[in-house]
Amino acid sequence: MKDLIEQCRQHGEVVDVHAEVSPEFEAAAIVAEVQAAGNQVVVFHRISGFDMQVVANLYGDRARLRRMLRVPDGMPACAALDRYIAECQSPSLTSTCPAGEEAGTWQETTLSALPVLTHHEEDAGAYITTGIVIVRDPDSGVHNLSFHRGLRVSDKELRISIGPRHDLGRMQARAEARGQALEVAMLVGVSGPLFLAACTSIPEGADELALASCIAGRPIAMRPSGIAGLAVPAETQIVIEGRILPGERRPEAPFGEWMGYYMPEKQSHVFEVTRVERRTDACFHALLCGSNDDLRPLELSTAARIYKTLSAQFPGVLDVVCHPNMLCTVIQLRPEYEGQARQVLMAAVAAHFFYSKMCIVVDDDVDPANMDDVMWAFLTRARPDQRATVLQDLPGFYRDPHKDHWGRLILDATKPWGREQEFRRVRIPGREQVRLHELLDVPPIERKE
Repeated sequence: MKDLIEQCRQHGEVVDVHAEVSPEFEAAAIVAEVQAAGNQVVVFHRISGFDMQVVANLYGDRARLRRMLRVPDGMPACAALDRYIAECQSPSLTSTCPAGEEAGTWQETTLSALPVLTHHEEDAGAYITTGIVIVRDPDSGVHNLSFHRGLRVSDKELRISIGPRHDLGRMQARAEARGQALEVAMLVGVSGPLFLAACTSIPEGADELALASCIAGRPIAMRPSGIAGLAVPAETQIVIEGRILPGERRPEAPFGEWMGYYMPEKQSHVFEVTRVERRTDACFHALLCGSNDDLRPLELSTAARIYKTLSAQFPGVLDVVCHPNMLCTVIQLRPEYEGQARQVLMAAVAAHFFYSKMCIVVDDDVDPANMDDVMWAFLTRARPDQRATVLQDLPGFYRDPHKDHWGRLILDATKPWGREQEFRRVRIPGREQVRLHELLDVPPIERKE
């Protein structure tokens, strides 16, 4: 993660905050303002009461994600991630951290010594929002990496939210049925490849460490943990070891979640902490839920899944971008026959029922990552009464008792078939070569995504 911060610094994407900042609301407020102003990475050098730096907004920019994925020019990011997912069907590509390399770089600490932030007004307390739980399936031996928010209750207890359909939820349920605790470790502050692998849904039986190594282009170095049979990535900043207790649920939340609303209080799993280790020069990784930092990696993972389905069925699918909050999917298409756009729209809805609440198809001259461009295309190229379709009573999320996310909207924003020349975009020759900072002697202008 330190290398990632330095790479962002070299690209002029880091804002350093040297003033002393409170971990309760103030740090989160600063992150939100930086995101709104320019979307840079934020490094806090002085968090009140702690000796550790805090970094936030590492993943809130699509260009940064492309760099982490090593996406070749001209390739959509979703296609690159899909390629890595296909490659990760082999066993984990890991290596053992060389003997002595870690000596003196780790020290034991406590949960209360970590600068865990309190983010939103009604949050139940300070939450670890970047905690990646690593576990090795006792039956298959496959590693699983998954994000789970952690409410800090004491030095010995976190309360974490685990969905029953998640891989970790299924493993915990099997252990609980045997009356056993599930031993796990929570990683805070990992490399970009590990973070993106933990965000991504991969085929059952595949190994997220293998995906991380494919993204990184190298083996992931591992070091022993205090849990029998479980090694952890050596490049992690903080490791919290413990076990998820069987048959134990305690109150957790409210908490401001990814849709921008509070998750109400519920009974959540108990993570009993047995040991906390940190690097001597550790930097704590924080994330503001519901912001681009939270959503961009999840949108990319969702887009890769939809791209895989669509590109296998339809010629001319060029790119897939999901936004905002993963609920809107935009497909860039070069139509090859009349009616193809509608076929693609129906397939896109089916490709990911949970998140594709609205699907839009655009031509290859429209930027699918720019919603202004997308809506311009729909409003100038399509009749709303013919190109907008509401799919009634179609379920979405599996946890939606009030049916708030039922129904789907599909929009065909492509040029009218056979009249493409009438809808060619105006163009100013040479605009791409203009360098305003050279002409006006001002710093380079950063284009917002």
